[in-house]
Amino acid sequence: MTPRSYYDSDQPRRLVVSEITNLRRYRGLLRLLVRRDLTVRYKRSMLGVWWTLLNPLLTVAVMWAVFSTIFRFEIPGGVPYVVYVLSGVMLITFFSQGVVASGSSIVGSAGILSKVYVPAEVFAVAPALAALVNFGINILLLLVVQLIAGVGIPFTALLAPIPLLFLVMFVAGLGMMVASLAVAYRDVLDIVGVLLTLTMYATPGFYPVTIVPDRFLLLIHINPLYSYLEVFRGLVYGGNFAPGWMWAVMVFTACGSLLLGAWTFSRSWRRLAVLV
Repeated sequence: MTPRSYYDSDQPRRLVVSEITNLRRYRGLLRLLVRRDLTVRYKRSMLGVWWTLLNPLLTVAVMWAVFSTIFRFEIPGGVPYVVYVLSGVMLITFFSQGVVASGSSIVGSAGILSKVYVPAEVFAVAPALAALVNFGINILLLLVVQLIAGVGIPFTALLAPIPLLFLVMFVAGLGMMVASLAVAYRDVLDIVGVLLTLTMYATPGFYPVTIVPDRFLLLIHINPLYSYLEVFRGLVYGGNFAPGWMWAVMVFTACGSLLLGAWTFSRSWRRLAVLV
């Protein structure tokens, strides 16, 4: 018989440690919430899960028509534009969707959290993992496009899960921070939406960094998402490793974001229970 686990919302918490422990302790609930998010997303949809493939393809088609045929961007290394932009769209979309979904998770699950005593951080992390499932499907699409475009699949593609793991940590941490603030200030979600749009244009996802004027390069380099993207691209189709400083930025921001997000929950969990 499977042992039952009970959650006591009045039990004192240890900063950060309790949040990390709860994610492991309630992994069954976490899996259930991920499955629910995936089911709800495609419910009553004619194409269902096929939208996971069609969305990036349609976006890439529009960007290819505009930036490849009109502006005629030249991608360094002779990489086909369709491969370059698809990898960028996939990663940036995952980041944006994950942060928004995780950030609104506590407010969206208020009906459950106000009646059932379960750790709220599980609800905040689940959307990031659900977005990762969709991203995994898109990676298969990217690999197929690479083969069709003649790029091939280098052996370094086997290491692609490494930046994805750190990206999930980054998204989950940001999501927990946004979720904590959104319970008290609902307009935080609107502000985050604007910031995510700015981040999308500040990340070389559909344009090469070589076209950016030198005076703006610093803004590109201090954008953490740029490091994630370059590490991912180098592994999945470049067959090389990004510079060490990009790996350092990726590891530092992922671990820092997750710890800061867990700390935010540790400091605000009683307030969340009241406001929800």
